[in-house]
Amino acid sequence: MDSSSLASLPEETETTDHRQQQDQSVFLSAFASVPHRPPTQYFMCIWQGKKVRLSFVYMEVVILVYTSGKVSRFNADTVKLHNFFARLSYALSAKIIKEKARVVAMDLRGHGKSTSENDLDLSIETMCNDVVAVVKAMYGDSPPAIVLVGHSMGGSVAVHVAARKAISSLAGLVVVDVVEGTALASLVHMQKILSSRMQHFSSIEKAIEWSVKGGTLRNINSARLSIPSTLKYDESKKCYIHRARLEETEQYWRSWYEGLSEKFLSCPVPKLLLLAGTDRLDRALTIGQMQGKYQMVVVRHTGHAIQEDVPDEFAPLILNFVSRNRIGPHGVEIPGLRRPFQSQT
Repeated sequence: MDSSSLASLPEETETTDHRQQQDQSVFLSAFASVPHRPPTQYFMCIWQGKKVRLSFVYMEVVILVYTSGKVSRFNADTVKLHNFFARLSYALSAKIIKEKARVVAMDLRGHGKSTSENDLDLSIETMCNDVVAVVKAMYGDSPPAIVLVGHSMGGSVAVHVAARKAISSLAGLVVVDVVEGTALASLVHMQKILSSRMQHFSSIEKAIEWSVKGGTLRNINSARLSIPSTLKYDESKKCYIHRARLEETEQYWRSWYEGLSEKFLSCPVPKLLLLAGTDRLDRALTIGQMQGKYQMVVVRHTGHAIQEDVPDEFAPLILNFVSRNRIGPHGVEIPGLRRPFQSQT
């Protein structure tokens, strides 16, 4: 992509309100401007941190960038996260990961705060181009070592980006609870699943309550952070509705997952597959796992959104993967091998 089509806008720092001053453990959400309501167990959390807005000719995407300061020798410079839901799905995990590595979490188009002329273009080609464009806009032609982490549909995007070898500094790939066979088999039920979920919410708190009681998420603290960014207020209906119109993107669903296992296995970087159950493995991945082509970890007692349900388990798994594969800011570090001298001029 031509870098002339990209332009970075000044970094913005989130504002805080009186609730943040009372409790530094809460975070600023996309709906911090909503009038204050009496708190319940399903109240919104406030997102605390920085955001960088990147403008593209064809898309605008808002990403959250965490910088931990000095990056240690054997930790990736950037762990890039994207998700089926939205970037705040990684909020609690990112709080831990950012102590060891820089974290970049982005909303895919049609999700969270990302906007474009066509939010329904969720073709795998378009989403891959968006990810590559974000890396280009942030780092130019010399990106640091990057570990791609993707959940569900975001996992599919991560695999396709890695398989295209579109990021020259890619040093690792982590896919969270998405497997080709299981995903393709579930597509016949997807429209029914989407239509049967609650469509309208009188308040964000009601949406948070629905997500937890309905079993979509099992961690109420994560739901308080992530659910608000998946909603938007409909003025005509005077209620909140789902931001992503996934039911209108059916034409792309199959392309997300067809050939995913072989693409994952063929990616020439260290790979980690996190699953909520072994029943999700298909034949190709089972054989690949037996051949040691990738590392697999089954995270028990959790739902589909592993990074939300058990962030205290998810984050160490990511950091252990980075450390185990000795991924440093410049890629895989080989003990005893000195890097060529690089002029500082």
